[in-house]
Amino acid sequence: MIKSELVQRIAEHNPHLYQRDVENIVNAILDEIVAALARGDRVELRGFGAFSVKHRPARAGRNPRTGEHVPVDQKSVPFFKTGKEMRERLNREGGGTDA
Repeated sequence: MIKSELVQRIAEHNPHLYQRDVENIVNAILDEIVAALARGDRVELRGFGAFSVKHRPARAGRNPRTGEHVPVDQKSVPFFKTGKEMRERLNREGGGTDA
């Protein structure tokens, strides 16, 4: 599912809201999650999961084409850990095809 499909599905379930308002809400939520991660905060959505940032130290990498050693800078990468409720729902009998 892509973001526009998510917006459309939420708008269908909430006919009292305009689709452009739903899109603004979804964008605001996603933007706030990104901003919190950029600040180094952890974002936890109970039952869904938690977003956090993991820091990877600088290291020596290798160019696979030439075999030459190259330095790789340190970086921060987003990390998502599923919540217990989501894991249980996905692993129920029937393959998790709930709608």
